[in-house]
Amino acid sequence: MQTDIFDFHLPPECIALRPASPRHSAKLLAAQNGIIQDQTISDLPKLLRPDDLLVFNDTRVIPAQLSGTRIGGKAIIGATLHKRIDLRRWQAFIRNAKRLKPNDRIDFGADVCAKAEERHPDGSFTLYFEGEEAVELLLDRAGTMPLPPYIAGKRPTDERDYEDYQTMFAQKDGAVAAPTAALHFTPELMAQLNAANINHISLTLHVGAGTFLPVKANDTDNHVMHSEWGEITKDVADQMNLVRQNGGRIISVGTTSLRLIESATHADGIIQPFKGDTDIFITPGYEFRGIDGLITNFHLPKSTLFMLVSALMGLERMQSLYQHAIANDYRFYSYGDSSLLIP
Repeated sequence: MQTDIFDFHLPPECIALRPASPRHSAKLLAAQNGIIQDQTISDLPKLLRPDDLLVFNDTRVIPAQLSGTRIGGKAIIGATLHKRIDLRRWQAFIRNAKRLKPNDRIDFGADVCAKAEERHPDGSFTLYFEGEEAVELLLDRAGTMPLPPYIAGKRPTDERDYEDYQTMFAQKDGAVAAPTAALHFTPELMAQLNAANINHISLTLHVGAGTFLPVKANDTDNHVMHSEWGEITKDVADQMNLVRQNGGRIISVGTTSLRLIESATHADGIIQPFKGDTDIFITPGYEFRGIDGLITNFHLPKSTLFMLVSALMGLERMQSLYQHAIANDYRFYSYGDSSLLIP
């Protein structure tokens, strides 16, 4: 289908540059049973049912944004790590890529150097980080938090972002973008959800920088998704299946959790253990098998994520919901407000 049908006008002032404080005070647009309600995230315990299961992504964002100089020249090279290849290699999107070729070395400062190896068809490179220290330690010295371009283009990254751009569930290093729907959750809110018998569980999907890439193809059939690594353990899969067998609902917190659950769910609706890459691309016409609802932020026009929520709720419904959000001063994107979508 044509990507233009997923376009809409978003006033620039709707873009949030900082999160709500406290986090659970963010607005929540609840759409279920054909009704739209203007709420806050802290209202979730009364909007969900007892025995619903919230599924979070426990990935942890690493300081994956780097800037350095090509050794032997003066070219400034920027790198955003996208996906781990092995212990010393990462696939990275490169800024000023025309000035970089295979076998060039980049000095990122703080005694961190990397060699450009293979150039991939999409223009990204494999970077080999030199030395014997763990790459995570090198990134802690030389890297910065990889804020989305629609925030980074308006202000520099600062110390607040190291806390603001990390969820309370973050445990496993590997993401270069936050699973932002979970940024709204706090220990206080989780205690209220637990008291309402609304349980939670975690899986892992290491979000890649490809999540920010625009859809350049005119037709969705021609768009290629970047793969991301994820894992659902047998215990987690079993617990999700048990909830559905007992009449509870699986509510994915974020599109990252949703995409991994759908990747792991067979045609019979049984969620299987999963470990590996997924490049699932969900557009209208897709039949959801593993989830019953979604908590998610407000997404970019013509983005793969707006296509996903349109597949869940219907394109006309989502266009209407987004116009309501804009008219009622909801804040968009990673640091913005949230929505509860129950088809």
